[in-house]
Amino acid sequence: MSAYVHIRGSIHRRLITLLLIGAAFLAVLLYFVVQSVARQIAQESHDNILIASATSILDNASVVDGEIMIDVPYSAFSMLGNASDERVYYAIRLGREFLSGYGDLPVAGLEEGSAQVFQSTQFRGEDIRLATLQRPIFLGSEAGKLTVSVAQTMDGQRKKLAGISLVSLLIGVSFFLLTALLATIAAKSATRPLHRLAASVSRRGPRDLRPVEAPVPSEMAPLVTSLNSFMLRLKHSLAESEEFIAEAAHRVRTPLAVVRTRAETTLRRVEKPENRETVREMIRAIDESSRSAGQLLDHAMVTFRADHLEQQQVDLPALVLDLVESLRPMSELRDVDLSAAKLEPAVVIGDGILIQNALRNVIDNAIKYSGSEGQVEVSVHTAEQTATLTVTDTGPGFPDDPDNALLKRYARGDNVAGIVGSGLGLTIVDEVVRAHDGTLNYNNKPGGGACVTLSFPCL
Repeated sequence: MSAYVHIRGSIHRRLITLLLIGAAFLAVLLYFVVQSVARQIAQESHDNILIASATSILDNASVVDGEIMIDVPYSAFSMLGNASDERVYYAIRLGREFLSGYGDLPVAGLEEGSAQVFQSTQFRGEDIRLATLQRPIFLGSEAGKLTVSVAQTMDGQRKKLAGISLVSLLIGVSFFLLTALLATIAAKSATRPLHRLAASVSRRGPRDLRPVEAPVPSEMAPLVTSLNSFMLRLKHSLAESEEFIAEAAHRVRTPLAVVRTRAETTLRRVEKPENRETVREMIRAIDESSRSAGQLLDHAMVTFRADHLEQQQVDLPALVLDLVESLRPMSELRDVDLSAAKLEPAVVIGDGILIQNALRNVIDNAIKYSGSEGQVEVSVHTAEQTATLTVTDTGPGFPDDPDNALLKRYARGDNVAGIVGSGLGLTIVDEVVRAHDGTLNYNNKPGGGACVTLSFPCL
């Protein structure tokens, strides 16, 4: 079951949200800036055309025999016609006197010292843009001011501005979409070191407490520093726990062994049957307590070491011989013949202490369940880069166990009632074998008895 994590928000989503808000603001700003600049450029272009048209008319004005002669050139209005399909109006005045064109066309007031002026107004129910240009002219001995006003309706310009607005909108939307894509990429890039760190830590086993040494951004340095400090403290705590378990195993087993020896000595001196039965029950309780405490401590040790194996070469035949010799006194005490059968050369890479502990549990179970005058054989075989430890006995064997229920903690078969046991032996063996990428099999021999095989990859 995974540990509960209180999650509040997401850095990835927060970055994307902030970047998208900024992108939306910039897109709107870009829309209005482009539209404003486009309007200004369109207006200036239109005004330049109007003033060029008025200038063309003024350039064709001349004085002949004291009279003003104005020949309105075709080019003066053709340039406006090329610009759009708008209607064009003009008016020519000498001072206040109307000379030609549309007499009711509004006249823009020229400021002092100004020769031209632009004005947006209405004429005959339509919006127009009006340009007025003024130039002095001499009529004999008199001087006057010739004023030319050229106007054009603005429907075409509005259509152009509407098109420009649409282009501006498309530019703004395109900018937003592009920025959103870049924001997503930037957010993923910014959070990628966090994902790499999380993946690096999650791939480790519970005993892999090495400090994180991969380079990280400066913003993550406090987090990695705190994580490394925490793992250092945890490593120290686990080391102390392992030492405590080893010390506890020694201090628990030794006093119980002493008490059992004293109880057996007392049993020899007791004569009354009821007292001898009481001492036997006490010895049985001591055996059960000793075995349970020992296997609980063994299971704790296996749990600590299995996730961080000490990789070394383990000579299986030598390991078997050492265990057989060390367990022979216990087998002789139970009148069980313990022997090492065929031992083929085999070397595996793994934790020698754990493999020894697993094999000890198997042999110990075999001796315990074989009964008086039983036989236990241990052998080593190699085939196809696999080394197999086999332990056989002449005991009652295993009950039917299709679901491997005997591998669960504290599980025992229904055919071993009355025999001291904790139900942890096969559990310990299974955990050790799986930690070494091996397999555990247990079944009954055709002629009676049990057979347990531990298979490991070998060199």
